[in-house]
Formats: sequence, C-alpha cells, structure tokens
Amino acid sequence: MNLDAFVHHLHASAHESGPSGWEVDWADAPLPYKLYRGLPAIPLSPEVPLTLLGKSGPTFPDITGIGHFLWYIFGLARLNQTYQTANGWGGKASPQQLIRRFVPSGGGLYPSEVYIYLKLNDAPPGVYHYDVAHHRLVLLREGNFDSYLSRALGGRCDLSACFGTVFVSTVFWKNFFKYHHFAYRLQGLDAGVLIGQLLEVAKRFEFDVGVHYQFLDRAVNHLLGISDREESVYAVIPLSESGATAWNPGGDGGLGVGHVSAAMLCKELSVLRHEHYVRSRRVKDYSQLIRMNEASMQHSPDSFRQVGAKKLATSGIRAAYLPEVPQESYDLASVCRSRYSPESEFVLTKVPLPQLSALLQEAAASCTYRNDLNGRRGKSGPRVSLYGSFYGIEGLPDGAYRYESSDHSLRQILRGDHRVRLQLGMFLHNLNLFQIPICLHVAGDKNHLIPELGYRGYRIQQMEAGILVQQLLLASAAKGMGGRPLLGFHAGYCDELYKLGKIGDTTLIQLPVGAYRQRAYLEGGLHG
Repeated sequence: MNLDAFVHHLHASAHESGPSGWEVDWADAPLPYKLYRGLPAIPLSPEVPLTLLGKSGPTFPDITGIGHFLWYIFGLARLNQTYQTANGWGGKASPQQLIRRFVPSGGGLYPSEVYIYLKLNDAPPGVYHYDVAHHRLVLLREGNFDSYLSRALGGRCDLSACFGTVFVSTVFWKNFFKYHHFAYRLQGLDAGVLIGQLLEVAKRFEFDVGVHYQFLDRAVNHLLGISDREESVYAVIPLSESGATAWNPGGDGGLGVGHVSAAMLCKELSVLRHEHYVRSRRVKDYSQLIRMNEASMQHSPDSFRQVGAKKLATSGIRAAYLPEVPQESYDLASVCRSRYSPESEFVLTKVPLPQLSALLQEAAASCTYRNDLNGRRGKSGPRVSLYGSFYGIEGLPDGAYRYESSDHSLRQILRGDHRVRLQLGMFLHNLNLFQIPICLHVAGDKNHLIPELGYRGYRIQQMEAGILVQQLLLASAAKGMGGRPLLGFHAGYCDELYKLGKIGDTTLIQLPVGAYRQRAYLEGGLHG
C-alpha cells in the first residue's frame, strides 16, 4: 500500500481495527508502559499534592516538583474494577480491572512514552525516562546536551535558558497489536491529548513551554537511545521558568547552529544500547508504520516550515453571539480526578447557554499555545476547527454550528435536530446520541497538512486535534459534564452535515458531551 492510500484508509475505514482474520492476542499483549533494566534510577516522591491551587509564585524546580509535574501529566492515577459482558446485554459478565491515567487513550493502551532532559541542582544532569510503573526517573545518558539539542531544534530555542525538556514519543507496537494500521491515527491523537495535559499542568506549575513539532528526528532519537524501528519522538517541549526568554521560532538567531544535519549530530554521541522489557513474546510486522515514520522524518532544519490557520468565510452565515462568561479558575487536580468518559451512562438534560458558552470559551483559550508552526508572530490561530450539533440548549435553536473563537460566536450551518443522522453514522452503537445535548466535532484540512509539511503534517494534525480534545474534556469536567472521544463514526456523514467539502476540510474526531450517571465500579487513587 502506498503512503497516500494508507492515510486515506485511516479515515475512510475508521471502523476497521485490522484486516480480515486479524486476531488480538491479549495473552501476549505488551505492557502499557516501558520498563528499562539495570540502569540507575531516582525515586520520585509519592506524596503528590492533591490540589494545584494556591501556588505562592514561581520557584526554581527541584526533583520533587518535577515528580509532581510528571505524575499529573502521565502518571498512574487510579485503579478501577468493574464487570463487563462479553456479548452485550444478557451475556456472561467478567471482572475487568484497569489502571488509568489523567489522559484518555484508545483502548487504554497508552502508546506514548515520556522522557525528560533535566538540569537541576539536586539531580545529575542528563536524559531520563519517566518510569510510570514505579514513579521514578531512569537515567539514560548523563551530561549537558544544550548545544546538541539546540541544533536538533534548528536553533529555535535557547536550551541554556531552560531547566528541562520533555520528549513525547510513540511506541508503535503498544497499540498496533490491537488496532493494526489504525494504530497510526490513534498514536498521533494519544500524543496530542498528552501534550494538551502537559500544557495545562505547566500553567499550574508556572512553567513557560513551547511545543516543537519539527526537529531532526534521528538526532533526537539517538540522544534518547531509542530505535526508530520501535519508537520515535513526536514532540519536543522545552521547559523554562516563567519569564525566561528561550523561545526563538524564526531560526538560528545567533545561537550558532550553522549548517547541521541529523547524521552530523548522531556522530557526536555514542550509541546507547539499554535493555528494556516489552512482555510480548511475538511482535507482528508493522512495517507500514515504520514507512510512515521514515517518510515523516526531517534530516535538516532547511525542511522546517510555518503553517498558519485557514481563514474561513463568515459573511452571509447567521451568527449566534454567545454570552461572555467570566473565566473561572478551577482546581486542575480535582478536575482530573473527576474527569469521566461515559458510554451508556449519558442522561439527557437541558443545558443553559452560558454553560455551553463557558465550555467553548475555556477550551478555545486553552488552545492558544506557543508552537514552532506559527513563526515569529507566535499566534496565527488553530489549524483545527470546532463544530457542534446541539439539541436542547436553552436560548439556542437546535442545529449544526461552527464555533468562531475570534468573536465567540456560533455560525449556524444547518438548523434542526441532527441526532438521527449522527446515530446512523456510528459504526459501533455503544452510545445513544439521543441522550446527548452536545456533540462536538474537531475538523481539519482534508489533505492533513501534507502539501505543506509532507507526511509529518498528518501526525501534527492529529496531535493538534488531540490537544483540543483534551482541553474540551477538562472544560467539560469542570462544568460537571462528561465527554467521550470517538473515532468509530462515518466522517462523511459529519462532513456533509457541516458542509466541510466546500472548504476542503474533514471531520477528525467526535466528542459527545453531557450529563451522566456514574456506572457501578470500585475505584482507588494511586497516590500518596
């Protein structure tokens, strides 16, 4: 299969988790986290704060604070047990036990991993892996790598002004074993929701962050000691104290990068050959994912590009201007603990217009973040758009709308109750959309930014969709509602509903939001 056809099938066949005859061998499933063996490790404090309100001001971070930061981003947060029937209603129920984190993941498989380069006063400088199973940092490579990493980022960040850098990677096999090629789409979204969580947690810790989607892949992977036949970094996120001036999106800017390539940088550091444990005894062939990853790689800063937001026409489209709602501060720690993904538990209730307004306003505000695609100006608007089909919102006619963050309005596209259309578009009828007042859709360019960024544009688009989804989930939880991200739907139904074909966009993910009743299950928090 050529790569263009591969990308097409990721969306045209979103309901297919594998080819005919594909069987998931759960007994040989990989662990949802990576385990290194025989390396020095720094235990992190299990006494994490149960609130993220009331910080007195920025202080230079220490290893304890970094542990708290990482746990709220990607740590093992809770253990729950419930009963699930194998064959639908009336089938035999069996217990199901899951270890969850504060971010959602397709099938609860968590294909992402987190690494961090640290320069602290109370820990050896170097590159670490965040071992979520033991809540500790495993030292992979000791030393100062400011110059190396600055050049791998094309001189667009002064690493000497940063105390740390987070790397978000994807381990291909971790969800390929279940979802086959469809895993590639999920991996970008999973990385995105993780980045969205990091952006919110960083605000509470008063860290300045910027997301780099473009970097010299093989040089960064080489620094971490990971093989791009198994795993590859998707995003590099430097961390600095509030007010530090590390960001330089326009290029070299006097940082002394000069001509550099991934091959040149790799020669500067020795090869790491660390042993890690996967658990699977038989790893199936995922060569198509490797091909996509290789085609997405950047080997020189000359390939770095900026991509602005698409300007959508607003004239002639009826606008419903939403009421301005004072932005409320909420305790992110409490919201993370209360975030819930309902399925059959949704309950239809009336939603006041100010509540919907606050949900959209908070999500849009949170998605204005620093990244290397926007260039020197820093802000060009999102490359993904937000649409919604609303029913029973007090003060708003039922219908399909596009949300405009620039003037905080809803542009009506098609009036009426569209729940029948949306329900028919579901491949897996695990949700009753007639019980849901808010059905949101994240949309983006139908060509997935490939003309501008090559095949790397596809995964970047999925990550930016994931960031928006995570912000919507957190904002929903703060309003006492639940949201469930879905990919098992026919995108063509939604594209037609919102008339996306006319502007060259397509639906990327569906997010029903509403009130819910908790299902019966046992749950315990995994914190000190």
